[in-house]
Amino acid sequence: MEHLFGHDWEIVPAGGATGEAFYAQHEEQRLFLKRNSSPFLAVLSAEGIVPKLVWTKRMENGDVITAQQWLNGRELKASDMNQESIAKLLKKIHSSKPLLGMLTRLGKSPLQPETLLHMVEEELDSDLKQKRAVIQSIEFLKREIANIQCEEMTVCHCDVNHNNWLLSENNQLYLIDWDGAMIADPAIDLGMLLYWYIPKEEWPNWVERYGIELTDDLMLRMKWYVIAQTLTSIQWHKSKLRYQEMDKWIFYLDELL
Repeated sequence: MEHLFGHDWEIVPAGGATGEAFYAQHEEQRLFLKRNSSPFLAVLSAEGIVPKLVWTKRMENGDVITAQQWLNGRELKASDMNQESIAKLLKKIHSSKPLLGMLTRLGKSPLQPETLLHMVEEELDSDLKQKRAVIQSIEFLKREIANIQCEEMTVCHCDVNHNNWLLSENNQLYLIDWDGAMIADPAIDLGMLLYWYIPKEEWPNWVERYGIELTDDLMLRMKWYVIAQTLTSIQWHKSKLRYQEMDKWIFYLDELL
């Protein structure tokens, strides 16, 4: 990174799972740098969904470095997730034709429930497959798979955790960290957000602000995807030896079922 800038720039790792993100600062100039981020970033920036893309440079070794505005602001807290602005931005994302067009051009095909179920079953190790909550979850996913078909496939973020929402100091809301984006049933994003953050009695109002009605069909689709995502999360925590987190999500599955 250093030879992209003069010696008077300070460049520090930004953390994160991949180790590919950095902060760069020189006096008043501040940038967020990412190595080999997707061309999708340019469209997200143009749509105002992520902080503005400042430049893109290709390195001699083939790496591509992107620089975005580094904004003063804060991550949202769990208690912020009932705001109307979140519902509106998620609807904008799910309705965006430029985002859908770019992901399609990048070779992404719509994620079908059958594909996701197969991926979940392949991921789970033999020990987890013996657990009652996991057995019941797989049975539920198989039993309901014919009932969750969705015609409307949209761009989904697939990790709408409160930590991925950024509110700038001038009150502009962004959704960041798009590495896991897919073309899929919007119930993937809606389910995760509602189940994790919104009291059930407030779901009808939340989805009304998003712009749809809370039907039985949507309820079933959200539950299906939340269970599938929870199974994936359980396996991920186990693979990282985070057994306390793994047990927490197994208990969560019990409650869901």
